[in-house]
Amino acid sequence: MDDSLFDVEGSGRAGDHGAAGATRTADIGQRPLAARVRPMRLQEFVGQSHLLGEGSALRTAIEQGRPHSMVLYGPPGSGKTTLARMLAESSGAAFEELSAVAAGRAEVRGVIERASHRRALAQNTTASAETVFFLDEIHRFNKAQQDALLPAVEEGLVTLIGATTENPAFEVNGALLSRLRVYALSGLSPEEVELVLRRALSSLEGPLPDDDAIEFLAARSEGDARTALNALEIAARTAHEHGEQHVTLERAGDALQRRILLYDKGGDRHYDYISAWIKATRGSDPDASLYYLAVMLEGGEDPRFIVRRMVILASEDIGNADPAALSVATAAAQAVEHVGLPEARFALAQAAIYLALAPKSDAAGRALSAAERHVREHGAAEVPGWLRSGPRPGRRKGGYENPHRNPGHLSSQPLLPEQLAGERFYDPDAAEEELARRLREVREARGPQER
Repeated sequence: MDDSLFDVEGSGRAGDHGAAGATRTADIGQRPLAARVRPMRLQEFVGQSHLLGEGSALRTAIEQGRPHSMVLYGPPGSGKTTLARMLAESSGAAFEELSAVAAGRAEVRGVIERASHRRALAQNTTASAETVFFLDEIHRFNKAQQDALLPAVEEGLVTLIGATTENPAFEVNGALLSRLRVYALSGLSPEEVELVLRRALSSLEGPLPDDDAIEFLAARSEGDARTALNALEIAARTAHEHGEQHVTLERAGDALQRRILLYDKGGDRHYDYISAWIKATRGSDPDASLYYLAVMLEGGEDPRFIVRRMVILASEDIGNADPAALSVATAAAQAVEHVGLPEARFALAQAAIYLALAPKSDAAGRALSAAERHVREHGAAEVPGWLRSGPRPGRRKGGYENPHRNPGHLSSQPLLPEQLAGERFYDPDAAEEELARRLREVREARGPQER
């Protein structure tokens, strides 16, 4: 089972690909290694066992040659194109492939017209009437472009297989998505990437890699076998050009270089990593907080976005357990504005550590939510006369008592509306010990109006 690699663009009829297992000199210089070793049969496919287990819908569709319209959702190199081609090959259908990055409505109309022609031709011949239409990066199509696919999918003129690295629930129109089954693919494990690499050795040009070079590429490819295969091919060619007898760990590292992080500032990883940072920081783990911060910075995340979440967390998750946390977060926000990257990294790191290790309390948020819930359920009560802003026609202001003139600067007047007498919204956390003590003192000193 051989998954990842192989999302190389092309078009035509399924099966127009070289088999993995050709001699090591075949196809050299013609196609990338990842394309040459693209698996042709389900048995060669690596990974996605959660989707391809015995009796599963996707496996059955391939084995029985009965594809259905679907979206393959997963990271780069997780086998989306390979699965689409297997589905087309098993059914004997024509395989049409477009990338939504470069294609428009005209190209889509061309695919639909050819599919219609095939169907008409099949009425008088033994040719297949079926067309599998693989649309890579379907999320790049806008609503109008996606809507243009609806009639062909509804009529069964094409079996649409969309591929995306973004959550289709957010990126694919509801009308179209309701006609597609979503399969979520996962990145490969290092062990699975290593298996892909070792299977590819028979098709590799140049010296073979050392074991530690293969293990390095498998571990550092972030679950993307195509990236690992491309790096292996570059390393082998470079080693050959330098007259070396094998591909070393150093050569593999040089070929892989500094991997571009799989981080899309507008996609799933944008939300996943900020979510992980918030939860790690809320959970008081400074190491995890710094790690997710580093991923976001390395991925090119806007530091303003990060520091806004720091300011929110300082109030939402720390609050009055450590009021200084909000000052630290807002100071980091000022540093981002006045200093910018890369120097503002230090302020962000300082804030992340402080916020992670600060005592935590969500009492302020819970108190506000309780007050909001009461307002929604009961409406806004009338303000007591002595608290109003001034006299109005037909209404008297009442006598406001300035608490600064009283012992302890406390008001002896009821300050909630009469119908809310005795209502409590704020319940201090254990981390707010000093505030809890002060609250007890205030309520006791204010006497009956607090009951």
